[in-house]
Amino acid sequence: MDYSRAPDGTDGKTSSPLKLMCILAHPDDESMGTGGILARYAAEGVETHLVTATRGERGWQGPPEQNPGPGALGRLREGELRAAARVLGLRTLEFLDYIDGELDRADPVEATAKLVAHVRRVRPQVVVTFGPEGAYGHPDHIAMSQLTAAAILAAADPDFASDHRMPAHRVAKLYFLALTRPLVAAFLSVVGDMVIAVDGVQRCPVPWEDWAITTRVDAEAYWQIAWQAVACHRSQLAGLDIRRILDDVHRRLWGQPTFYRALSLVNGGRQIEHDLFEGLRQPDRIPSPARVHGIMA
Repeated sequence: MDYSRAPDGTDGKTSSPLKLMCILAHPDDESMGTGGILARYAAEGVETHLVTATRGERGWQGPPEQNPGPGALGRLREGELRAAARVLGLRTLEFLDYIDGELDRADPVEATAKLVAHVRRVRPQVVVTFGPEGAYGHPDHIAMSQLTAAAILAAADPDFASDHRMPAHRVAKLYFLALTRPLVAAFLSVVGDMVIAVDGVQRCPVPWEDWAITTRVDAEAYWQIAWQAVACHRSQLAGLDIRRILDDVHRRLWGQPTFYRALSLVNGGRQIEHDLFEGLRQPDRIPSPARVHGIMA
């Protein structure tokens, strides 16, 4: 099979618009984890799309007695995510409608079919999700990594039927978020300890070694946009004195994202990439830098 050709038989480097889809678990994942790339690629004219599995109904960070409850908190966090999406210039935002903290117990066949429908609808060349370690062992993040990998495989299979009966689509590149040791240290310097108890075990951030990183994207010109998006998630910033965070720390957090290229049909090897679309661009059609907005209502 010629993997340099798209499913419709055309060349994989056609003039069709470049599209990036992030598939993540909670509101704020898109800003804290992928804000830099979403801001950069939207500014370059790439279509950016987001699928979020939950509304973060259990992610209350304030005093327990002030917790509004799952329903109200989910509505609050959805509003925060929509505000962040506008800042980042996302083209579309979709929810899978699962409950925060329960994603690893979702029916995998149903969840995969939902994701397949979104992948086939948008038809992205590049997909970004969590790595198998889930950043810091969060079960929702780990489930999202597994479900996304399954959905990419299924979306390319014309025999896999989703509810919307859309034609198969083959994603060209899949990336995992890969936090390096310096990036983990920068996060911890801001938020303190990141620990989650799962099945009686304390899980904490799992950094990737530098030699495992395949891709470093320069998003330093967009770190302020990414931070504006993070700041939309006010319910998650409770107790954090944002005034004490130095610009240099912001640049490290949002301007130097790193990834592991888990799948590519267009390139490979040990040489570090600096573009998620490496191998997919035509030299004469690199988008000009212009802010792109227009999130779906």
